[in-house]
Amino acid sequence: MQTTIPTTRVPLEEHKQGEVYSNPDIAFATEEGTRLFYIESYGCQMNFNDSEIVASILGEAGFQSTRDADQADLILINTCSIREKAEETVRKRLRVFDKMKIQRPGTMVGVLGCMAERLKTKLLDEEKLVDLVVGPDAYRDLPGLVAGAEEGNRGVNVFLSREETYADISPVRLDSNGVSAFISIMRGCDNMCSFCVVPYTRGRERSRDAFSILAEATTLFEQGYREVTLLGQNVDSYKWLHPESGDTVRFADLLRMVAEIHPELRVRFSTSHPKDMTDEVLHAMAGYENICNYIHLPVQSGNSRILDLMNRTYDREWYMDRIRAIRRIIPDCAISSDVITGFCSETEAEHQDTLSIMEWAQYTMSYMFCYSERPGTPAAKKLADDVPEATKKRRLEEIIHLQTQIAHNLNQQDIGKTFSVLIEGDSRRSEEEFKGRNSQNKMIVFPKKPGLKPGQYVNVRITEATSATLRGELIID
Repeated sequence: MQTTIPTTRVPLEEHKQGEVYSNPDIAFATEEGTRLFYIESYGCQMNFNDSEIVASILGEAGFQSTRDADQADLILINTCSIREKAEETVRKRLRVFDKMKIQRPGTMVGVLGCMAERLKTKLLDEEKLVDLVVGPDAYRDLPGLVAGAEEGNRGVNVFLSREETYADISPVRLDSNGVSAFISIMRGCDNMCSFCVVPYTRGRERSRDAFSILAEATTLFEQGYREVTLLGQNVDSYKWLHPESGDTVRFADLLRMVAEIHPELRVRFSTSHPKDMTDEVLHAMAGYENICNYIHLPVQSGNSRILDLMNRTYDREWYMDRIRAIRRIIPDCAISSDVITGFCSETEAEHQDTLSIMEWAQYTMSYMFCYSERPGTPAAKKLADDVPEATKKRRLEEIIHLQTQIAHNLNQQDIGKTFSVLIEGDSRRSEEEFKGRNSQNKMIVFPKKPGLKPGQYVNVRITEATSATLRGELIID
């Protein structure tokens, strides 16, 4: 049976609100009697990659996907718990689906991922909004849990594994542009930042078999993909021990191995942790033209006392040293960041430290948020969330304003420069223009020319710039 796996992809604060992604190139007739599933994904790139794993598992079990939730026998939401607003968004969607269940008896609704693990049976037993609750390490059990729930059993598995990496499952590429793809290289996190729920919702850190990563990247290149992003909560701590030779593959080694698949395969990665980013990783990046000159290096706060309360295990000077190393070894590397404002007991002077490190580091972009206390985290247990909401919002506005200025100024400096751009597809605003990114992860829009198509590399000279986008003209040799 040929399965179709389009999906609805619903971004949170990290992405543009309300945008729906789907793959218009995938559309097959539904076989009579086939059970249909519909999946929405929220949150980080890891969640979207997990949805691709789920789609593969369900496809093997005989399910077929649909873009229309009204037609689905099984509705799934892959969730995020990183902020309170994320959970509120999911609850609203569950209430919508609950009404659909009344109209279509027999329809099942399931919650997957981080929110499923954190809330466990509350959604199932107390609020009675769902039929299935499946944690991020239990996706293999999904077909069995569906079958059990249909027979009246409780469809719950939130067990966190110390071994599961889904290395043997070939993800179905959801919403694919056929050019860029994500590859999960590890799961879980051992960092235990005091504000973060990830160690409790995704479990302990474990790295995936390096050869399965290489095989997946090679297959993607052979299928026409020209860019892969290696994903992990902390990619710099990747460490895989070869079971036969005893050799240890670390992240710098993995980067080189993937880069050597083919010079035309661009390699990106996310996310890095300042305490683990080594010069060896930076030298690996500098040694291969197809490893992109872009690093996402979250700072969270520019103040050492706040960083200590956050249990980030580095201070302001350590972070600045890592930025200096990046500038020294990869001079044209772009750096982005995460910033949390209004963390427990943060003073105005400490807020100014965050603004000053942003100004000093010159981030090309940042994900910026007010602190959101998450139940069960060390911060929630031991620290008072005592910064007034109005103060948090005002500080966030100042951070956003500064980041917008920095990004605008940096992009203005690119006017007149020429970049190699990987064409990803049509621009948002016009079918007469292509969009693509350069090595520094900056989005560039330019007019189409006959014969060009997504997946090709072109040289573009920049003629205009805003804080978010560069515009340019093709340079034809």
